Amino acid sequence: MNSTSSNPAADPAASGSPSFRPLYQQIKALITKSLQAGEWKPGEMMPSEVELAGRFKVSQGTVRKAIDELAAENLVVRRQGKGTFVASHAEERAHFRFLRLRPDEGLPHHPENRFLEVKRIRAPAEVARLLDLKAGDAVVYIKRVQSFEGKPTILEELWLPGQLFKGLSAERLVEYKGPMYGLFETEFGTRMIRATEKIRAVTADAATADYLKVPQGTPLLCGERVSFTYGDKAVELRRGMYLTEQHHYQNELS
Repeated sequence: MNSTSSNPAADPAASGSPSFRPLYQQIKALITKSLQAGEWKPGEMMPSEVELAGRFKVSQGTVRKAIDELAAENLVVRRQGKGTFVASHAEERAHFRFLRLRPDEGLPHHPENRFLEVKRIRAPAEVARLLDLKAGDAVVYIKRVQSFEGKPTILEELWLPGQLFKGLSAERLVEYKGPMYGLFETEFGTRMIRATEKIRAVTADAATADYLKVPQGTPLLCGERVSFTYGDKAVELRRGMYLTEQHHYQNELS
């Protein structure tokens, strides 16, 4: 395989790229395309580096470099002595990848959910813009309170493209015991790959204070996150109000 390959995924000219892409990045793009197509499901073991090298007619070192980047991006997981697996939100290690609120003391643990609303609505203009939809397109709206050891800590609102999440109901959300992203992955074929997030300091208005059982005016963190799946397609808008009396927001910068 080289820059003159007839394969569009490996041909910089076909994608309109003005510069040559290193061979390992071409291989990475092809593996990502296979992941997106569902050739290997979340949690499944992928072919070995030797097998992939034979498939793409490149060296094992080139495949290894491509896999290294995919692992760094949390698309695949290397397991010592076992092989490379497609990353899954069902894994314990993935549960806290998008939940950045950590307790001041003790280990991170899963919140209890109380769903306040789950309904299909027409996308408001701002929601449609952030999810790359048309204003008025159907979205699933979810509102919930998350509590830690009985203490309401997070008030969240979520908007999901209605076309992708047909059949998502309050009953299904309540009965599913794993992380919400695990449900999206297994039942709706939508895997969250990355997210962008904005955070600002706010104070609790009357309604938020009531949900979080705090006085009006209590300091909170407000986070707005857009999550993306393969191909940089926006598939979730999430706005959260975070009470930080016993928690803090933690991020790892690299």
